[in-house]
Amino acid sequence: MATYVISDIHGEYEKFMELLEEIELEENDTLYVLGDVLDRGEHPIKTVLKLMEMPNAICLVGNHEVMALKCLQFLCQEITDRAIDELDEEAAEDLLVWLYNGGDSTIREFRALDQEMRQEIIAFLEDFELYEELVIKGKRYLLVHGGLGHFSPEKEMNEYSLRDLVWDRPNYRRKYFDDTYLVTGHTPTQTIDENENPGYIYRENHHIAIDCGACFPGGRLAAICLETGEEFYSSDQEE
Repeated sequence: MATYVISDIHGEYEKFMELLEEIELEENDTLYVLGDVLDRGEHPIKTVLKLMEMPNAICLVGNHEVMALKCLQFLCQEITDRAIDELDEEAAEDLLVWLYNGGDSTIREFRALDQEMRQEIIAFLEDFELYEELVIKGKRYLLVHGGLGHFSPEKEMNEYSLRDLVWDRPNYRRKYFDDTYLVTGHTPTQTIDENENPGYIYRENHHIAIDCGACFPGGRLAAICLETGEEFYSSDQEE
């Protein structure tokens, strides 16, 4: 029985399937997905449908799921001129922000589903967890999509806002906890200045950053086994 963590699939369904084969995921293993399943890549909804079939997959919410959930109910209706005219300013802004951040591929696949499956997708996304705390072989892990914005060692987890957890990024130069490893996605490891091996899992100061930019040229999808520390990677994204 093993525990694996991945993040930021971003619709890269083929790389996700490749990585599952690479780690040889078994029924009694657990796979944590740290958000941003949606957007950017070609098949975000196909990836969600696969995760819905996996009882051993536990999904955490990312900022792209947050953006999508603000808009998906609107997309369940017939998009007419009247529907667009009745869209309030805040909802229109949410839709534009989502599109700007790569939501078009999610919209395309979502709109191809029937109404029943659309509602099942929404319900599945709404059940994503905010964070997960684990103890594995005596080591403590805190899993979250983005980071711990406005961090304080005195804070309880329920004191962090949604934005703190899914939008903000960690300070990788700072060790937040002496006894806990903070495992995050959201920040491609290519963008971490301290990372001497850009595009691969970054481990320093009790941080484990696992977003290796699967949807960007030269990036890849990554997984880590928490029991062994072993790292796994998909093939690289084409330049």
